[in-house]
Amino acid sequence: MLPGSIQISGESLSSAEVQDVVESLRENSVRLLSLRGCRFSDRDFGRVCRGLAESHSLAQLNLNLGVVGSLERVRLLAEALQANRSVQSLFLHGSPLTDAGLALLNPALSVHPSLVSLDLGDCMLGDEGVNLICGLLPPDGAKSGLKELTLSANPAVTAKGWARLAIAVAHSSQIRVLNLDYNPLGDHIAGMLTVAVASSRTLEVLDLEGTGLTNTSAQILLDMVENYPTTLRTLILAENDISTDLQQQISDLLSEGEDEEEGDAHEQEGQGREKPPWIAQQKNSSSQMVLLTSGLGDNLFAETEM
Repeated sequence: MLPGSIQISGESLSSAEVQDVVESLRENSVRLLSLRGCRFSDRDFGRVCRGLAESHSLAQLNLNLGVVGSLERVRLLAEALQANRSVQSLFLHGSPLTDAGLALLNPALSVHPSLVSLDLGDCMLGDEGVNLICGLLPPDGAKSGLKELTLSANPAVTAKGWARLAIAVAHSSQIRVLNLDYNPLGDHIAGMLTVAVASSRTLEVLDLEGTGLTNTSAQILLDMVENYPTTLRTLILAENDISTDLQQQISDLLSEGEDEEEGDAHEQEGQGREKPPWIAQQKNSSSQMVLLTSGLGDNLFAETEM
């Protein structure tokens, strides 16, 4: 029997219900475990973590909305992830980690062999937390790192922290999706991020919804997509003070860029030449666009929950 999923949201779980979850983990019968916003005792949380440590089937773990609500729970989760080898997506959105909690968790995240998607949105992170996250985006030629990163709604991060992240993204050989929505970035930080996007060979989705951008940022983004090759295909600019005309121009240019790249890919196929990997990725995915309304890029497995 193929592994299934356990998805529970906003419930108070009894010890018996937690035991069912733990047994499923130990029996390798669950691939997706979501306990989003659920309430259960610290003792039961420890039991879930021990089941996580033993599981070989679990690929996606969703503990969003305060499930990891203390440093003790962070410690237990870190110990479990040190032993686990299978988890590919970890969602901790809305957990009060702070930089101190992420410091406890980071050693396990850094050495995990399978983790490619991480949601740390609304986790009360600051510059030190972002500095730790940069270590999960190794430079070209280093070990594999995150392909999808969500840092939505972490307003304590300063320009210094975002600058460090921009440098890491510029040199990351893996990152495909970056969600920075609802952070007070402003035009200055957006300019740094534009340089990172132009340097990246893999970034496909950038979410800048509600980040305090103006037409100044949009003009820089327009210049980038008009004059420089980029793998970017989805740019989310909703809830910013940016004119519809500029957003439409960016959208049109991204669409034109994809058409040209697909044509080049077909030509290379016809001539028997090997396609660069980023060309192949673009050919098999959705159209480039600027999203003018709310939305997030698809996760590697299921959902990014707010």
